[in-house]
Amino acid sequence: MPQDAAAIRSILSLAPVVPVIILDDVSQARPLAEALVAGGLPVLEVTLRTPNALKVMEEMAKVTGAIVGSGTVRSALHMQQSVDAGCRFMVSPGISPRILDAADDIGIPLLPGIATPSEAMTASERGYSFLKFFPAEANGGAPVLKAFASPLPDITFCPTGGIDPAKAKVYLGLSNVICVGGSWIMPADALASGDYARIEALAREAAALRG
Repeated sequence: MPQDAAAIRSILSLAPVVPVIILDDVSQARPLAEALVAGGLPVLEVTLRTPNALKVMEEMAKVTGAIVGSGTVRSALHMQQSVDAGCRFMVSPGISPRILDAADDIGIPLLPGIATPSEAMTASERGYSFLKFFPAEANGGAPVLKAFASPLPDITFCPTGGIDPAKAKVYLGLSNVICVGGSWIMPADALASGDYARIEALAREAAALRG
């Protein structure tokens, strides 16, 4: 079954930036999600990189207006856990036949990561028209995605990895970019001190990047 392009487009078009969240403290989940949503970033990618990631997702999914997805999805088990946690979409760091097969049986859309034209073509052959470009900056950044546009005109990207506000603005100016993923909106010191007002302000600045 191909990617539900309409569903993933409707999610990724809600805001220019998708916060990429690495969080283990469940008590921070709701206030963080509330700050991001209040700042205009409702689409939240919670990575499966911490022991409590699934609990964090469950809490964030309770926040009004939040559309929570799971990141770093690498197996069918991760996909089922994502559904059970109330996620609305999934993001993987790369593509493999097994991960694409598993996505066929899951009711929420997958945004698979690619780094090369060959990987993009492989995903396209399986019916995927929205892909993550990862790790974006390490793979050449915006010039590479700009070069993808002509030979791969039917594919739209969400670049993630090493992106800051200035770089985000460049990516968002490309015709084949729908949004970017980034973690600069949630500085470690702001999270450590519970400074959600600062996070909300950074989210508001990010939400205004596509002007």
